[in-house]
Amino acid sequence: MKLLAIGEVMAEISGDAKAGFSVGFAGDTYNTAVYCARALGEAGGVGFMTRVGPDPLSAAMLARLRDEGISDTKIGFDEHRNLGIYSVTTDDEGERRFHYWRNQSAARGLFGDDADLDQLADVEIIYLSAITLAILSPSARQKLADRLAALRDHGGALIAFDSNYRPKLWEDVETARSVTSQFWNLAHIALPSIDDEMSLYDETAEQVVARFSKRDWKACAIKRGAIGPLSPTLSPRDRPEFSPVDIVVDTTAAGDSFNAGYLAAFLTGEDEATCLMSGHQLASRVVQIQGAIAPRTSI
Repeated sequence: MKLLAIGEVMAEISGDAKAGFSVGFAGDTYNTAVYCARALGEAGGVGFMTRVGPDPLSAAMLARLRDEGISDTKIGFDEHRNLGIYSVTTDDEGERRFHYWRNQSAARGLFGDDADLDQLADVEIIYLSAITLAILSPSARQKLADRLAALRDHGGALIAFDSNYRPKLWEDVETARSVTSQFWNLAHIALPSIDDEMSLYDETAEQVVARFSKRDWKACAIKRGAIGPLSPTLSPRDRPEFSPVDIVVDTTAAGDSFNAGYLAAFLTGEDEATCLMSGHQLASRVVQIQGAIAPRTSI
């Protein structure tokens, strides 16, 4: 398996009261898994790890996952919990507003025992986000950190991390800072969004860039929205120029799709500049379409 994404998939209710609503499936790491699988075009090359329940939305999500060519061999089952749900609406500027029903979702039970941890073997890249960590219990977070540290120490999978910071998911900001700092120290591949880092660590954009420039990453892309990503591993003269998008419809999965394009290019051996451009181009197409997961025919 080239990429194993870990996190929560939720039923996504999108639309508005006038036009009506539709149901799909989304979640930050799931979105990345879908777009990465499409970019790689290799069935089973991308897998997803989560937990699902006995509800019909869980069954429908699994069917959609398989239809995208994503492996479900590392997905667990919780007979007492169901799939989480959220709704998303967008304004005229493409900005989003969310409502969630996820407190009892099956995915919150991840890494409660060693069975999930043992599934982390035989993978090239393990990809997760701070949202993945926020929904876990404190003990599960630590178990996961310990296993990833062991994999790192023994030359196992590369660890890719995105600090998607959602304050309402965390106990408090101090816990969020402590946990994300711990996982940044474990990561080989850094995929931060500059706004999230500025908010979480109370830093300026320049301070964020300086902090990530101090580490010797295997790969690093600091996402900066319309102006394009920045990699501290590239000299100024080697940094590509990025074209902004003229019309933004929905920014729901902008960062997730960037991560997908970037990681797919990385997995196929492209250099850093090409990885940055691949991520930016994919995200540029995704933000012009409504919803987190665009139809295959439009991407």
